Formats: sequence, C-alpha cells, structure tokens
Amino acid sequence: MLKKLLKWLSAAFILLAAVWAGLLFTPKNNEKTYRLKVEKNQGISSVSRKLANDNVVYSRHALLAAAYVLGVHNRLHTGSYRLPKQVSAWQILQRLRGGRPDSVTVRIVEGMRFSQMRRIINETDDIEHATRGWSNEKLLQEIAPDAPSSNPEGLFFPDSYEIDAGSSDIQIYKTAYQTMQRNLQAAWDERQSGLPYQNPYEMLIMASIIEKETAHENDRRHVSAVFTNRLAIGMRLQTDPSVIYGMGDAYKGRIRKADLQRDTPYNTYTRAGLTPTPIALPGKAALEAAAHPSAEKYLYFVSRMDGTGLSQFSHTLDEHNAAVRKYILKR
Repeated sequence: MLKKLLKWLSAAFILLAAVWAGLLFTPKNNEKTYRLKVEKNQGISSVSRKLANDNVVYSRHALLAAAYVLGVHNRLHTGSYRLPKQVSAWQILQRLRGGRPDSVTVRIVEGMRFSQMRRIINETDDIEHATRGWSNEKLLQEIAPDAPSSNPEGLFFPDSYEIDAGSSDIQIYKTAYQTMQRNLQAAWDERQSGLPYQNPYEMLIMASIIEKETAHENDRRHVSAVFTNRLAIGMRLQTDPSVIYGMGDAYKGRIRKADLQRDTPYNTYTRAGLTPTPIALPGKAALEAAAHPSAEKYLYFVSRMDGTGLSQFSHTLDEHNAAVRKYILKR
C-alpha cells in the first residue's frame, strides 16, 4: 500500500510539475505588445496580479512561485518593460531579473528653438506626455520657478537624453534645464574679463546668436569678437538670425529688405544691444565662444560661399565691402 501511495504521489507531483512548467514556459500569444510598468516599491504580487488581470500570462500563481524560487520577488527594478506579443511567464521573469528597464532616447540638436524641442518630445513614443497641453510659461514655472526669464528659449541644453520608457517628459525638461544652468555657470565663472555682459543670461543670449551664425569651430570665437566689439562701441549687432527669429511664422526661407526695416524686439538692425531673450538653444562650444571671444578687433564678417562654412572677417567697412564683392557678388 505504501509503495502504491508513493507511486501515486510521484505521478501527481510529476503531473503538477509538468502543468506548472507548461504554464511557466509556454509563450502566450497576445494581440499586441505589452508595456509593463513597475512602480517604486511595487512587489511581485501586485505585478503578477496586473499581468493576470490583463491576460498576459496563463497563471499568476505559476509566475509567483517561480519568482520566489529565483529570488526575483524582492529585486524588482522600477521602470518600464516592453513585452513582445508572444511571451512566456518565464521570459517576463528573466526581464525583471535582469533589472534593465527599456529606455527612450530624445536628441535635441544645437541651434534648435525651444518650440522644436517641445515638438520632438511631444512626438516621442513610449513616454508620458504630462506637459503636452501646457503653455511654455506653465512648463517653465513647473521646471524652474526661479528661471532668469519667463521665456524658456535658450534655457535648455541641447543633448541626447535617455530616460526609462513610460517616464514623464518632465524629467527630460528638468534634466535639460539643469544641464544648461551648469554649463552656463561654468562658462560664466571662467569668462575673460572686460566682456559687455551684465549677467550670465546676457551671455546666454550672445551664445545663442553665435550658435545660429556659425557651426564652424574655427569661426565661433571670431564671430563672438565681432559682436562683443560692436556692443563695446555701441554699434548695432545687425545679425540676420535674430531678425528671422522675430519674424516667427512669417519667415518663409528668405529675408527681404522690408524685413530688415520692420521693427521687432528681435530686429538687431533697428534696435541696439542684445535681443530680449536667446534665439535658440546654444551648445557648449557656443557658450565657451561667448565667454572667450578672440582678441581680434573684427567688426564685420561675411560667408565665403565656398562650401567650407567659413566666414571672411574684416576690421573695417572698406575691408568688408571688398569681401562682399569677392565672395558674394563674385567680382
């Protein structure tokens, strides 16, 4: 009798193990990919319940038992995990055991406007768009109530930002703002003496103009010199990118004479001094150029129009007019 009982118990155990293994290792076909979000301090019990309620796994209990056997139950990493359409409970546990939530990378390029940054973030999949319907003013107030301006332009550092999938877009804005403040303060602290800036924000404005005027490493400090030299003698900056910024949606790809004559707060042909705010998101190189213009006494520059991206710099108006004839008018 004892042998018979042991036989039946062994058979039952084998059958139970086979059923458990089937529930654990057999992939379940779901209609679409599934996004599993593990919240802070969330345990395997609530995670398994959610998976079962959403019909992602065959058995919550099979998953729970395996989690305790593997020791995954107390090592869940907060984050978002993208699960394929066909996935087994075992594969889900391996994802959780690996502790590497999915991430999303958002790339913001130097010279972009803040409106372009917002568009890119709003169109990025797999993140929470908490700020999508917010005004720029509300967003900035939420990110940095003590910001130097109520206009967010230029206050966010252009870079590639990686966050966990499913995270709020606020995280990107906060990181980009804090990164800009660190880089701006570092450039301000190391700036050369005698520059015509009253505060770091004015230097940020200059960096944004330099960013839009040239992407060429050899020209940045000379462009900075042109504009700081002009400010020093009370000469207007007369920079086209600021006019374009002030035109807004009216800009259709070219500037006409009437546009240069039409006064806006950003028209540096009609108004002296710096623009009211930055006109773009400047990168680190532009910040450093604003803090360290070259020692040249240049007052003018014009594109060489030779495919190199370089500009021709001049000390006097006569030199500049000659450069215009040579490089622009080709005569």
